Amino acid sequence: MGVALRDILLDYKAPVSWDALYGVAAIDASNALYQFLTIIRQPDGTPLMDRTGHVTSHLSGILFRTTNFMEKGIRPVFVFDGVPTDLKQATIEQRRKLRTEAGTRWKEALERGDEAEAYKQARASTRVDAEVIRTSQDLLRLMGIPFLQAPGEGEAQAAYMAAKGDVRYVISQDYDTLLFGTPTLVRNLTVSQKRKIRGRTVTVNPERIILSDLLGGMHLTREQLIEIGILIGTDFNDGVTGIGPKTALKLVQKGEFLQKIREKLPDFDPEPIRDLFLRPAVTDSYELTWGRPDVEGIVQLLCGTYDFSEERVRKALEGFTVKAGQKTLEGWF
Repeated sequence: MGVALRDILLDYKAPVSWDALYGVAAIDASNALYQFLTIIRQPDGTPLMDRTGHVTSHLSGILFRTTNFMEKGIRPVFVFDGVPTDLKQATIEQRRKLRTEAGTRWKEALERGDEAEAYKQARASTRVDAEVIRTSQDLLRLMGIPFLQAPGEGEAQAAYMAAKGDVRYVISQDYDTLLFGTPTLVRNLTVSQKRKIRGRTVTVNPERIILSDLLGGMHLTREQLIEIGILIGTDFNDGVTGIGPKTALKLVQKGEFLQKIREKLPDFDPEPIRDLFLRPAVTDSYELTWGRPDVEGIVQLLCGTYDFSEERVRKALEGFTVKAGQKTLEGWF
């Protein structure tokens, strides 16, 4: 998902303490839901489900992660994707195909008792569908957490809100948000803080990327950062075969972007991709207000409908209710 800029951004990722993350933050909702659905699973890859088989991993993630945010002084607003552009259709179809294939491999791994492979393939089969979005919004509404649907890409809308100063930063795992112009991107807030890598458990801490520092350090404009994305591939184009982020950076710094495109992809016009990142579909029609959580409504939804533990739900809501009851936004920015 997103654009693979990781290798050239390592020097611009700065660890950030939770204390420094107070204030209003726009969450790339689709990205966050994908993380919840991917991570909150049984060892064999089976997601959290109620007794009737409805997946509830995303609801668990929203409840516990959002209450944690509020207790730490972060006021989240979830930004959902709108209608995808035609330029994204090929990516959508490819992802659908890969998820279906992973789902088949997951079942095969379960049948032969290969739990590790089953877990891996189950994660790869993760999908955020209409039911996941609907139930997520039902829970957010009961929690008094604002959310909005973007006209197009959710991360573009979130970046726009950050650029306007309506939110302090954007929370997403995807680097596309930088191409869309967010001044500050914060990662690793919606993922598990403990992760197994090559058989060992490591701690995953929040990290912050400041766009102006990145551009200044690499002597780039935002337009040139977008050019790097186009060369290596985005959600809206395949990129140039054989060109990774480091090579793309060198080409763009030398002013050879168009030359390389014409040489390798003579029939490809990069301007619609550039324009999509620079002038995405966004809206000013939103209101950032946080209401008191409807505790009994949340309990009814999560416990009465989806079999959550009432004790755990009520405990999670204790600190959240106090924060949500604050009367002003002073100190949140």
